[in-house]
Amino acid sequence: MRWLPRSLFGRLVLVLLPVLVVAQLVGFALHMHERGEALSQASGLQFAQRIAGMVRLLDSLDAAQRRNIAQGLSSPALAVSLERSALVVAEGEKTARAALFAAMLRRFLGDGRPVAVSVTDAAPSEPAPMRPFGGRGMHGGWAPPMAAAQFLGGPGLQFVAQVRLRDGALATFDSRLPGETVSWPYRLLLGLGVLLAAVLAVSLVAVRWVTRPLRTLADTAEELGRNIHRPALAERGPNEVARAARALNTMQSRLIAYLDERTRVLAAMSHDLKTPITRLRLRAELLEDSALKAKIAADLEETQSMVDGALDYLRGAARDEPVKPVDVTALLESLQADMQDLGGEVAIEGAALKPLPARPQALKRCVWNLIDNAVKYGSRARIAVDDDERRLRIRVLDEGPGIPAGEMEKVFEPFHRVESSRNRATGGTGLGLSIARGIAEDHRGSLELRNRPEGGLEATLVLPRK
Repeated sequence: MRWLPRSLFGRLVLVLLPVLVVAQLVGFALHMHERGEALSQASGLQFAQRIAGMVRLLDSLDAAQRRNIAQGLSSPALAVSLERSALVVAEGEKTARAALFAAMLRRFLGDGRPVAVSVTDAAPSEPAPMRPFGGRGMHGGWAPPMAAAQFLGGPGLQFVAQVRLRDGALATFDSRLPGETVSWPYRLLLGLGVLLAAVLAVSLVAVRWVTRPLRTLADTAEELGRNIHRPALAERGPNEVARAARALNTMQSRLIAYLDERTRVLAAMSHDLKTPITRLRLRAELLEDSALKAKIAADLEETQSMVDGALDYLRGAARDEPVKPVDVTALLESLQADMQDLGGEVAIEGAALKPLPARPQALKRCVWNLIDNAVKYGSRARIAVDDDERRLRIRVLDEGPGIPAGEMEKVFEPFHRVESSRNRATGGTGLGLSIARGIAEDHRGSLELRNRPEGGLEATLVLPRK
């Protein structure tokens, strides 16, 4: 999927973040539900206590006094009536809330008298049954609980409680209980927000801590392709990462051993070929046929060129030369003078700002091969130097025929040449660009070729400074 992050760190964060947010939201919803239930029970408890007190007061009065007192006890949150008929509780109204409220009311009454309670959900538009507030209640007056007063007219629980007095009269209490709290719990929201931020921060640090060794492994594997002799990776961290690092180090040591063995074998073969070539050259001088002698001499010269090229290639693959600060401008001027001594034309534009840490002889061989190719195929070479704090770029431009697009990368392969012949006059053995690119990659740089729009070839050598 295109929208998925590419990195392991991003994918782990994508998995953890929604889970943490959903967990916090679920926890908040459960808390709000339990909070609403607790508030409902607390409000019901207050009403049960209040109703029990009213019942005891009404028990102590005669019928005439009860009517006056009932009007005084009625309030916006609780209406008291003595004229209602016996309450019949329907099956749909026999809820757990009704049973709980009835139990609380019986406990506060304490005499086991009959109690009937009906609790239903009240719509927001339903006004709570009430009577005008006509007087003061017990203990010098009474106001409804704050939660009920705030919730009056809003969604909640509509309840009717009916208690039989000692003389057989029925007292009906009609009111509304808050279903849940009105105001948001801002402190709880703040606490959940701080907790979520802390968990996210710790999760990000943990994910970064877990993925850092994997990133180190990836960087090491990528650098290993450019420099097989890089320092071994530290074998520490989690068991899986340590095992991967150990396997990478083992692979690196085996590759080094294989390449060293290959280099030694090829160097020995190339060196040993010089002896029979020299003998053949001496024997060719003894031939009386001048035409045949010239042909044999040309073949031996080409063979000698191939041997020398192979040795140069193997020396270019060796990385035992120490890194030193190199004055690139002076190096280019030296190569310019060498090529002019051989009859080639070289121009230099620009200069390096400061010395470049590099292997001097390897860098000299790399640039010389590029200049030699430019002069050989394009008559003359132009070197453009562009330098800054991050990298040094050397462009070698010629005026030759260029390279077909399909051959642009193949010319970096050992012994590959665009021409089908191996005539030294048309380009040597095909190892120059292979050696140059190997040296560039050994310096953590790059070497690229492109055909110029105005004609000719441009070789761009980029060497990082950091």
